[in-house]
Amino acid sequence: MAEQDQKSPAAEYAAEQANHRAEEAAASANSNANVQEQGANGASEAESELSLEDMVAQLQDDVTAARDAALRAQADAQNVKRRAEQDIERARKYALEGFTRELLPVVDNLERALEAAAGDDPVIKSIAEGVDLTLKSFLDAMKKFHIDVVDPQGEPFDPNLHQAMSTVENSEVEPNTVIAVMQKGYTLNGRLVRPAMVMVSKAAG
Repeated sequence: MAEQDQKSPAAEYAAEQANHRAEEAAASANSNANVQEQGANGASEAESELSLEDMVAQLQDDVTAARDAALRAQADAQNVKRRAEQDIERARKYALEGFTRELLPVVDNLERALEAAAGDDPVIKSIAEGVDLTLKSFLDAMKKFHIDVVDPQGEPFDPNLHQAMSTVENSEVEPNTVIAVMQKGYTLNGRLVRPAMVMVSKAAG
């Protein structure tokens, strides 16, 4: 029985070898587990870094888009302001256009009265002088508001300012010259209110 209880050297050696192999296997398993864990952690960190880069890029794109939108809005606001200022300026400059048209027949009548008052009669002369002073005062007042006379006698015909009522052969002046003004024209701040009605020369046939 004593011999059966005691293990043989061969059995002990085999047991030691088995234990040693088991320890090596456990160590290898632990090492593989650590490597896998590190790999997983590295992949997780890479994914985290990639996601962060994507977020930064997206934020930069958003900032650029917002800046562009702000610049466009600012440009639109400046354009609206400029157009409004131009509209106000035009309204200020040409607000008297309708009123000017109503005054022109009065000026025409004063000029006709002067033409009709020509003569040596002292009574008519005094009336003509009064009408002439009234007309001059009237024209001075109009000039203060930038209402200017278009009286193109002897000037080249300009279709932008003149309206040709007839053409007449005339060898004494250059063709297309205004030889008679039947009704004067007027401008308001450079804009034509009424064209001058004129007679224009043409070359002899």
